[in-house]
Amino acid sequence: MSKADAFTQAGKTAVLQNIHGTMAFLQKFPPFNQMESAHLAYLVENCQLRFYAAGETIIKPDDGPVEQFFIVKQGRVHGERPHSARKGTETTFEITTGECFPLAALIGERATRTEHLAGEDTFCLLLNKPAFIKLFALSNPLRDFALRGVSSLLDQVNQQVQMRAVETLGAQYSLDTRLGELAMRTPISCAPAMPLRDAVKLMHEQQVGSIVIIDPAHKPLGIFTLRDLRRVVADGSMLEQPIASLMTPEPFYLPPDASAFDAAMAMTERHIAHVCLVQHEQLCGVISERDLFSLQRVDLVHLARTIRHAGRVETLAALRSDVCQLVDNMLAHGASSTQITQLITLLNDHTVCRVIELTLEDMGDPGAPFTWLVFGSEGRSEQTLHTDQDNGILFEAADAAEAAEIRGRLLPLAHEINLRLAQCGFTLCKGNIMAGNPELCLSRQEWRTRFDSFVQAATPENLLASSIYFDLRSVWGDPQGCEQLRQGLLKQVASNSLFQRMMAENALRQRPPVGLFRDFVVARKGAEKDTLDLKVQGLTPFVDGARLLALVHGVSTCNTLERLRALIDQGVIEAQDGAAYEEAYHYIQQARMQQHQLQARNNQPYSNRVDPDNLNHLDRRILRESFRQAQRLQSSLAVRYQL
Repeated sequence: MSKADAFTQAGKTAVLQNIHGTMAFLQKFPPFNQMESAHLAYLVENCQLRFYAAGETIIKPDDGPVEQFFIVKQGRVHGERPHSARKGTETTFEITTGECFPLAALIGERATRTEHLAGEDTFCLLLNKPAFIKLFALSNPLRDFALRGVSSLLDQVNQQVQMRAVETLGAQYSLDTRLGELAMRTPISCAPAMPLRDAVKLMHEQQVGSIVIIDPAHKPLGIFTLRDLRRVVADGSMLEQPIASLMTPEPFYLPPDASAFDAAMAMTERHIAHVCLVQHEQLCGVISERDLFSLQRVDLVHLARTIRHAGRVETLAALRSDVCQLVDNMLAHGASSTQITQLITLLNDHTVCRVIELTLEDMGDPGAPFTWLVFGSEGRSEQTLHTDQDNGILFEAADAAEAAEIRGRLLPLAHEINLRLAQCGFTLCKGNIMAGNPELCLSRQEWRTRFDSFVQAATPENLLASSIYFDLRSVWGDPQGCEQLRQGLLKQVASNSLFQRMMAENALRQRPPVGLFRDFVVARKGAEKDTLDLKVQGLTPFVDGARLLALVHGVSTCNTLERLRALIDQGVIEAQDGAAYEEAYHYIQQARMQQHQLQARNNQPYSNRVDPDNLNHLDRRILRESFRQAQRLQSSLAVRYQL
């Protein structure tokens, strides 16, 4: 027997002598904790245990097609590649206890592209390729993980969250229920020529709150609701008029496979109570606000309407607790971080608009039209419950003198709006990035001049300002001026390579908290000892990287995930990389929101800092992988801009 064969036999014997212990070890880690016992036993029975000394190569590209599946039993494995921008190598990932490799190479029947080195004295379980192929065919959890990686782990996290929610709040609440499942009855419709009297009679007989006007091919042309009927009666319209002359044309619609959440968001944003379901351009259903409420799906629409019709600021302030409760319920039931931030941003927008309207009623019209701008996370539609004010005012003026005169009229109003928003839970900005600041109550030309100065003089202060002000959108007032400002900004950035490079350097400033010799890099002293910041160290690298690439390539949207998707569509980011960035961003945002939820429940102040030692194996693993994706995005920026 050769020396290598002797080592192999010894390693296999070591595993067989402790099958139950090895199975118990694997059952602590995904995907093995999801596998059937018989399949896991097969894995263990066909494994061997091998030791690698610190610094020893485990596999490398020159070894040819991978023939083994590795599971780290103890120790740590580093992946290293030649650095693409400078001499030497760079660590591209780190694999720790309970994790496995190299799945992509093994499934693709190719060599690994990365050299795998033992970061310290390490023991690995090795499964030969024929046994892995058999197990891959037998075990759905292993196959799912091998093909989807972190995506399958995120599914496990969401399933755990939903199981906990069922225990506390019941199983009837589902944000992801398909609209086709909720629309149980045939939609009530009519031709455009039907008289109003007959249409109303049909609605009454069928006990529905709407009727859809369709053409001969069943394509929706318009919708008429009980709300429209009240308006028609008030106007004294004749009941013999054709319904087509009174309907709301081009009704909003969704496909049947859209979710209850999609319908609720549409109703909230568009101030409508009915959503048509259309498939292949044909009407196939109608979902009403009542359908959502009767099935206890969401109370978002009702809450938004209450906010929009609040008669006093004190009422708006009291409704913040309802917003927190709604977010709490949605988060508990497994709503995605994107759904939650959309919801919070939408309700915040409604609150801001109502505060502005109430303030105008109390203080009077200033005599100058204006647009209320929001920046930062609010501008990106990525707000959580832990938020402060970042806002400004834009108005039109012919020259500097007129701008100064209009500003004098708007500032008292802006200052009062800021104070009232603070009363509603929107903390006053410590940096005074608020519309009541004269430097942020500007004409469109003044805003344009200020943005141009940011780009032309890339000082640290201007780079910091650009990371706030360049994520902007309008919430109240005419949006045209804001859009013109955005388009001018895109042209300025696209033509200034020096500013792009400075932005890239700024995007590398916040490094993800993962190190070479331990899972996470945490604060070592003070009140933040042993913690890391999910927002600054985890989300900011994605936000800054996506902003830079979006501005450079003319992407006008401000939302981080929408920017990433647009960059994928343009070929700026590879689809596989973009999907990994999106999942990582989702997970970090989700972890942040769950922490805020727990803090609110315990009457603690909101904080973005977390102690990774308090996380379970699954959350800890996904968080580390998510930070690694942030590192990969930063590395790609360093290569693009030769930093």
